[in-house]
Amino acid sequence: ASKKKMRREFATTLLLSTLVSFLVPELISVGEAVWLNIPKTGTKCVSEEIHSKVVVLADYLVISDEHSIFPTVSVKVTSPYGSVLHHSENATHGQFAFTTQESGTYLACFEAVGNSHGNNDISINLDWKTGIAAKDWDSIARKEKIEGVELELRKLEAAVEAIHENLLYLRNREADMRIVSEKTNSRVAWYSIMSLGICIVVTGLQILYLKQYFERKKLI
Repeated sequence: ASKKKMRREFATTLLLSTLVSFLVPELISVGEAVWLNIPKTGTKCVSEEIHSKVVVLADYLVISDEHSIFPTVSVKVTSPYGSVLHHSENATHGQFAFTTQESGTYLACFEAVGNSHGNNDISINLDWKTGIAAKDWDSIARKEKIEGVELELRKLEAAVEAIHENLLYLRNREADMRIVSEKTNSRVAWYSIMSLGICIVVTGLQILYLKQYFERKKLI
């Protein structure tokens, strides 16, 4: 009986893993390492659209080919409404983590500081993780004393929940877009009707004016 149960758990895990492997890249924001080249004058930003109540974790590291030069950067992370979530000056490396409070585009901007770069572009490695990719599964496994198939099932359960939340977010976005589209169509219809009415009134006034003009000139 125990062997059959283990086989069923293994089959279930395998099936869920296959489904999630197809669905996760499309529906869930996962970890993504980005290599940035920051110009000696200017700012380079990375943005990602994230819905609310999602954990975001990122590590950044300035890369220098010259050991004698240690370039530093200014880092600023903002929410969709402009709230500053992380700000660091003269940094060569660092980390920021937060849980999103509103849906929208989150922005991380990097700017070269002073002449620390030696008039060369600065390279930064940014490891940006969101959602289930930002979770520390090793700590969770140690804390809850789970491993093996149970741990994989827990990961798959988190992935399924994330997919469900993302689908709800997309459905709400679609509903908002539909409302905006309906309002736009309504306004365009009223504008068209108003424009047609103005054209009819202007045409009637022109005909009336021309009639009076020709009558004064005794042409009709």
